[in-house]
Amino acid sequence: MSRIVLTKASLSQQRDLLKTYGEVLPSLDLKRRQISAERARARRQLQELEQRAQELQAEVARICPMLAHGHIQLEGLARVVDVQLVEENLIGTRLPRVAAVVVEVADYGLLSLPFWVDPVVASLREALEIQVRLQVAHGRIERLLRAERVVTQRFNLFDKVLIPRARSHIRAIAIYLSDAERAAVVNSKLAKRKKQRIQPR
Repeated sequence: MSRIVLTKASLSQQRDLLKTYGEVLPSLDLKRRQISAERARARRQLQELEQRAQELQAEVARICPMLAHGHIQLEGLARVVDVQLVEENLIGTRLPRVAAVVVEVADYGLLSLPFWVDPVVASLREALEIQVRLQVAHGRIERLLRAERVVTQRFNLFDKVLIPRARSHIRAIAIYLSDAERAAVVNSKLAKRKKQRIQPR
């Protein structure tokens, strides 16, 4: 760290820095709060998706206990063919959001498979969409956590390092300048007395 210069210009510069830091700090705090609120909302959405996935599994097990029957092949009935993502900008943080999930259902013979396959296919479509949304929700939370960590580090840098340092520098410079001014006054008075003593009356 470079030594501070003990001058009036340096004092003015430190005061300007302190003012700037004081203006930046509230905006960083607001950004941190907004990211934190969005992260809490994203966690709630994730929990809702996880709960819906569990409910769906329970529904299918209750409605279609015949799924345990090994002779009926259901693999490949539905698959995700397209996922459309958009990016939202939350105060400088880019967050993914699912715009659409396209699930393709394979043609299956209505007469060759039992009647209960239709609700299973509908549930399968929803389950696949939920899986995609869960992946994106996890990614969204990860980005929010990273952004919150960075903003918190910046906030702490200003709050705990830069602002106290600027105040300390201002105090040190002010004390030095005050002492120098007092010393100059004393020296001036001493010089005046000396001059008066030397001058003949």
